[in-house]
Amino acid sequence: MPSLSQEQIQPYLESLVGRPVKVVKMALMHQSVDPGEDKGLGYGVLVMVDYEVEGKTNRAVLSTMKPGPFGHEHMADRAGAMIWNHHTFNRLPRHVHSLDVGGIRESGEMVSLGSVEEFFVLTRFEQGQEYVHDLTRLREDGELTDQDQARADALCDYLVQIHQPPKTPSAGLYVRRVRELLGHNECIMGIIDSYPTEEQGDEDDPVGNEAVAADVLQDLEHRCVDWRWRLKPRTHRLRQVHGDFHPWNILFRDGVDFTVLDRSRGEWGEPADDVTSLTMNYLFLSLQRHGRLAGGFETLFTRFWERYLDRSGDREILEVAAPFFAFRGLVIANPLWYPTLPSGVRSKLVRFVRSVLDAEVFDPTKANTYCGV
Repeated sequence: MPSLSQEQIQPYLESLVGRPVKVVKMALMHQSVDPGEDKGLGYGVLVMVDYEVEGKTNRAVLSTMKPGPFGHEHMADRAGAMIWNHHTFNRLPRHVHSLDVGGIRESGEMVSLGSVEEFFVLTRFEQGQEYVHDLTRLREDGELTDQDQARADALCDYLVQIHQPPKTPSAGLYVRRVRELLGHNECIMGIIDSYPTEEQGDEDDPVGNEAVAADVLQDLEHRCVDWRWRLKPRTHRLRQVHGDFHPWNILFRDGVDFTVLDRSRGEWGEPADDVTSLTMNYLFLSLQRHGRLAGGFETLFTRFWERYLDRSGDREILEVAAPFFAFRGLVIANPLWYPTLPSGVRSKLVRFVRSVLDAEVFDPTKANTYCGV
């Protein structure tokens, strides 16, 4: 973050109060406390600012947040915390009052965001058709084309490319990503909480009346927590990832020319996240057509895994794929997302999730066994 001077803060304060401002004094406030105190960790940097407006002296505290663990690694994390502070401080009686929330540009210019209610992202438009159209066509006609195989190969090679080891790996980012796989609102626990549930499940038929039994979901969640502790030490596996590499986020043009959309949940993580996200959809659509992994979808599923393992040399991915398959399986088995999915397909997806979580190592050749077919 650029250092701040009185010359930079003064125009910002003037834009905020709408009148001329004179900055009298700036002083760093130390969050650290006496050595005898228990607390030894602070998240922020505080600067006290004395300024005059029409002869009246005012005092404010400018707070920033340091990069660090506990969900503060990324600039977006810290921005979210600052915005949250501004919108909540003033709603609580007796809480210190927030005057504004803002950003600091590379030049040191300070930009007010206090009146912003929502944010947006403006992206360039890209031509193309979502990859899911290829897969739904294959589900309907069952005819696997040379282009289908070439496109799967291109997507596989793309993942091998972006999954190269980072130059400056951070163990904390891997641990965070595994933790978020379970606890993030859009991941395993959040998805489980969105399920319509029944009280008790049947071991042979965990799905009834389009709901998944609460005890089945609880059991799956417990198994995923166990997996977190198995993955947590494998920080050497940190890689650049897309983070949501499913067929709706891939646009194909002619041949194998494609663009990806909407990467989410951070730029660093576990390569298995991307590989399972895509290959789970080959299984998903195959279950809808064949009731099992078969035909063209089996070819794509097997081809993708064999090619990725060969070209990446990463066979350890088979030891860590299970909870990522569980996440994707729980999404597509969820009646909230797929309300018209046949109950037989939903049951097989739940069985697949439970089976891969039980397996010590994922075996791509046993997909049908995992589904109970």
